[in-house]
Amino acid sequence: MVAIPQTQVSTLEKRKTDDRVAVLLMGYGEVESYEDFANYNEQALNLLTAKFAPVPTWIYPPLAKLLALFDRHEWDHQHDHFISPHNAIFEGQREGIERHLQAKWGERVSVFKAFNFCAPFLPHQVLADIQAQGFTKLLIYPLLVVDSIFTSGIAVEQVNKALANTFNGENDHWLEGTRYMPSFYDQPDYIDLLARQVEEKIQQHLAVAHLPSQTGIVLMNHGCPHKAKGFTSGITESQLLYDAVRERLIYNYPLVSIGWLNHDTPMIEWTQPNVTLAAQNLMDLGATSLVFMPIGFVTENHETLLDVEHIIGHLKRKRPDVTYVQMPCINDNDDFLKLAAGWVDGLISDLIGEQGVAVNQKHRLAAADEVNPDHHHGEQGHHHHDGHHHGEHSHNHGEHSHSRQSHHVH
Repeated sequence: MVAIPQTQVSTLEKRKTDDRVAVLLMGYGEVESYEDFANYNEQALNLLTAKFAPVPTWIYPPLAKLLALFDRHEWDHQHDHFISPHNAIFEGQREGIERHLQAKWGERVSVFKAFNFCAPFLPHQVLADIQAQGFTKLLIYPLLVVDSIFTSGIAVEQVNKALANTFNGENDHWLEGTRYMPSFYDQPDYIDLLARQVEEKIQQHLAVAHLPSQTGIVLMNHGCPHKAKGFTSGITESQLLYDAVRERLIYNYPLVSIGWLNHDTPMIEWTQPNVTLAAQNLMDLGATSLVFMPIGFVTENHETLLDVEHIIGHLKRKRPDVTYVQMPCINDNDDFLKLAAGWVDGLISDLIGEQGVAVNQKHRLAAADEVNPDHHHGEQGHHHHDGHHHGEHSHNHGEHSHSRQSHHVH
């Protein structure tokens, strides 16, 4: 009888899970207890504001507490104890995407949710659960319209940090296969769905009272700072998304404008026109009704609710003769969830059919020597990489092929 080394036994045991895929659906998350405002803001300042604003890190804790006072006043007193529906809607999105994926793949696919700023669903907490359940293949899926340092960049940053912390000595890393779903700003079916929702809302509520040429449409994207320390800020993708939706609408409704939901910061240049200015411009051109449609967000949050309510309230006081319609995000609309599942179907197929690749620290040092024989191991220890293997990105994702949001600090 031949003894099998323990490391080989572990490898054989791990292979049993190779036909399963964990889909990590990632969003921002929002505060549900007012007591969490300061902690939430401090995390957001560290991960978001530091990418574009020259704020020294020592000021983050006191600044976060100061911002929490403003948040509490706005949410509690100005908006009658507002509680964000974001997290509950995101759970509906997770459940719906999983339902559509499991209709094809069964139990081989499970969808998990992670929030950038909200325990107990922080990325490292959810990845620990995925690892504990024996998954070895991971699909990283930020449910965010555009790729930027403020959206998916933060998601990947947190995933990489969590994965780097789960190396176990010289043992193979638990993760053996990875795919990534990039932004869906250019997915034709997403663009069609947005335009169709706007058209349906106008037909149902405005068509009998307002001429098409007097029906203004503000398509709202997430505001972006123009300079973000060299990082991609999402402006290009957001503009392309707007152009595509506008192209669908403008032949019937000529008064269409982009509107950026900015978080104006001193000394920082933000995208223009902001939503208020966009609305005023359309009214100057003769709009007697205005539709505000969020296109750069797929999950309702305090920005699409409270910020837009503030803007509409301000506009109403100046122009009470105009009709204002505030539309919801796409949220857990089943048409959207079916599309969102379809976009990753090919990536899941790739992962299920792929032989896993074992990664460990020892291989990393050997690879460094092979690439750069003069490189010393001592120096290698100072470089921080995530340490997991990325398979080559597939450009043909089953039937759905595709080419190829900065968040508010409260």
